[in-house]
Amino acid sequence: MTRSATLAGVFDDLAASYDHEHHEEIARALLALVDPGPLDSVADVACGAGAVALRLARARPADAPAVLAVDVSPGMIAAGRARATSSPVPNASIDWRVTDAVPLPVPDRSLDVVLCASALHFLGGRAMADWRRALRPGGRVGYTLPLATHFRPSARFSALLAADVPLPADADEADAWATVHGFTDATSRVHVLGTRRVMVTTALTPDGR
Repeated sequence: MTRSATLAGVFDDLAASYDHEHHEEIARALLALVDPGPLDSVADVACGAGAVALRLARARPADAPAVLAVDVSPGMIAAGRARATSSPVPNASIDWRVTDAVPLPVPDRSLDVVLCASALHFLGGRAMADWRRALRPGGRVGYTLPLATHFRPSARFSALLAADVPLPADADEADAWATVHGFTDATSRVHVLGTRRVMVTTALTPDGR
């Protein structure tokens, strides 16, 4: 079984009992830091049940481009679609796609913002390179990672973690990792969610890539 198929299976199993409240909190923190423009072209990478895409779509004008919401799990995409139909989100405002998150199914330099909540540590560093490909010069990336000191994954999740994504211990480490991967002006903040700690990072794509 491929890694993608394994990830899809794990998250399909979680789709019916996903902790929406936790992921809504993360989505709020991520969007507050990144603050996409109302007409920006945006991708929600490894979108899960769509907390980021749904929150963003509700706040955008009718003429904004659809938010691209990508996940390898059919179950998660189905959950996102169901949530969209039960809340005031126009059907055309989110482009739901079941596909690998890396590479993103977009042309080079076609996005203004890439968002990724709670998934980069499964996708690996190759996602950072793909986001630089997909973003326009001066575009922005925003993502979250668990704080190293507060992450206690189950054995099932531990086996799926990407070896090349070190979980940050503090904001300086998070900023440095974004810089190493070719982004500039990184800003990271720790967000407290009960007993959990999440690092939220945003950074810019250099104009002269």
